[in-house]
Amino acid sequence: MAIRAVSTVFLSLSVVLAFGQPAKPSAVRAGKRAPIVQPGAPGKAAKTLPAAAVAARVRVPAEADVGFMQGMIHHHAQAVEMVDLLRTRGQRKDLLAFGERITISQSDEIQFMKQWLEERGRPVAPAHNHAGHMAAGMPLMPGMLTAEQMSALAKAKGAEFDRLFLTGMIQHHIGALVMVDELFDTPGAGQDPVLYDFATDIDNTQRAEIGIMRGMLKESR
Repeated sequence: MAIRAVSTVFLSLSVVLAFGQPAKPSAVRAGKRAPIVQPGAPGKAAKTLPAAAVAARVRVPAEADVGFMQGMIHHHAQAVEMVDLLRTRGQRKDLLAFGERITISQSDEIQFMKQWLEERGRPVAPAHNHAGHMAAGMPLMPGMLTAEQMSALAKAKGAEFDRLFLTGMIQHHIGALVMVDELFDTPGAGQDPVLYDFATDIDNTQRAEIGIMRGMLKESR
């Protein structure tokens, strides 16, 4: 916990100072296994995992690992949707810049998670849903906004929108932390080294961003 706390402090500073666009995952070339580009924490470069290293480290994943990645794709997609609303309904420029950072990083992470699943021969969404889409039948992951909350956000404008966005995204991020905790609390899960690093980065990044958003929320009162 002490190491996590120290990491969070440095990540908070990185998020504030750096809004550069991280590298996007490579496309899969025909007939070849593409390297995986693992998104880095805010202010840190992405990690490119060579194809040979990926092949050597890929193994049959635990079901909890697969469920985590599938669920986090669903989770991240809602955050991207929330930032889409922010572009036309919010009024704070600093919040818009921060939101753009969220959508860039989480869009890259969605691509990374899809590639992780594909490398292991698993679908990007549970079998009862269409891959990659927020199907109506898929249950909400921890912290995700309900249909009513999303409707209220879509109807708000200006300062009220900014307030709802911040409170909603804080709720959303806290849910992601719950998902990481549940993963690591599951026996046999989180042993894949690529997934372990990725889940740890999500935990560190979103803790840092929660702190920043709470500060923004205080400023608006």
